[in-house]
Amino acid sequence: MWENAIDFFSFTDANVIYVVLGTIILGASAAVVGSFTFLRKRALIGDAIAHSILPGICIAFILGGTKNYAFLIIGAFISGWISILLVDYITKKSKLKEDTAIGLILSVFFGVGILLMTYIQQSGNAEQTGLNYFLFGKAASMVGQDVIVFSVISVILIITVFLFYKELQLISFDEAFAQSIGIRVKLISFILSSLTVLAVVTGIQAVGVVLMAALLITPFAAARYWSGYLPRILILAAIIGGFSGFSGTYISYIAPNMPTGPWVVMVLSVIALISIVFAPKKGIVSRWFKQRKYRRLIQDENILKAFFQIAESNESFGEPKSVAMIRKKRYYSDRLINRIFKRLKRQGFLKQSASGYYLSKFGQRKAARLVKLHRLWELYLTEYLRIAPDHVHEDADTIEHLITPELEKKLEEKLNYPKADPHNSQIPYDN
Repeated sequence: MWENAIDFFSFTDANVIYVVLGTIILGASAAVVGSFTFLRKRALIGDAIAHSILPGICIAFILGGTKNYAFLIIGAFISGWISILLVDYITKKSKLKEDTAIGLILSVFFGVGILLMTYIQQSGNAEQTGLNYFLFGKAASMVGQDVIVFSVISVILIITVFLFYKELQLISFDEAFAQSIGIRVKLISFILSSLTVLAVVTGIQAVGVVLMAALLITPFAAARYWSGYLPRILILAAIIGGFSGFSGTYISYIAPNMPTGPWVVMVLSVIALISIVFAPKKGIVSRWFKQRKYRRLIQDENILKAFFQIAESNESFGEPKSVAMIRKKRYYSDRLINRIFKRLKRQGFLKQSASGYYLSKFGQRKAARLVKLHRLWELYLTEYLRIAPDHVHEDADTIEHLITPELEKKLEEKLNYPKADPHNSQIPYDN
């Protein structure tokens, strides 16, 4: 295996160069085109096209009698385009939704393709050898001429996306607005559909019709976890697609009898899984830490508010409060309350004495602000939204943790610095 790895990176084998270049080019260009399909919420259309081009390939072979790749591409392109037209027609003219129409067209076209493939295999035509590679892909069969064709098509795809980037972006995010400002939505949709079909057609030799949808959708799905800026996402998607093509080729080379196409998709899937779990802002782990942080913040603020409310009721701000007293205000477990006490003490909000905890001056100001926000919001709901005073507590209990200083100031000014809330409780101001 080590010797195979050295041979691979030496790039002395022309076939290795062709396969590497072909898969990188295919992965990058398909990712860019598939990004806009994903944005338009038509992710399944790539799968429909990928399965629907099989009859076109078979019919082109039957008519031509030879395995001419350019002729097969034309047949595949026509078949793919017919599938899109049929999906759109069924969606518009019937009560079926798009996903149902896609499933219908996909299964019918793929079934017809399998029948034609079986007919060709039983026809005895010697040229049909290797035609079944279009089902699952065989990147190792690519030659220099294929790479040239892929390169030309990929350049056409990238240049077209660059030229129509603004229009593609607009129809992907807001088609109605794009039409209102004079953009020819039908023409741009036609161009995007053509690009999608062309991307699928060029990729079938690498990964096959079964796995081609992954090459269109997965790079963008992974890239969007790392950025929210579309141009950056497109670049990342292209890099992920190209890297997956390179990595799949490498694994296939060092491990004999391992097909390239499925490994390209496997690498894509691993990258997507890593992105979903570990992306710094949108990943599951990151979101879990953020949720944990906010949950702790809300728990801490609720306990501080409970301290203030108890001390306010009997004017005992400097006296320690027990866990039992706090539990009357907040139904937390004793273990959780003790953990929050220690956390608030470390932050300087609480002080500890022999008989319990009490608010520090810093904690008292923090707790007073929370109580003030709670009561201001209750008053706002009753005065401006006409909600009954006994129905505003839960909403205020949630929103008090989210009110910014700017919104706090606007509330004070709008309510004219009120002295009491709807329940006649005093609103504490920081003097």
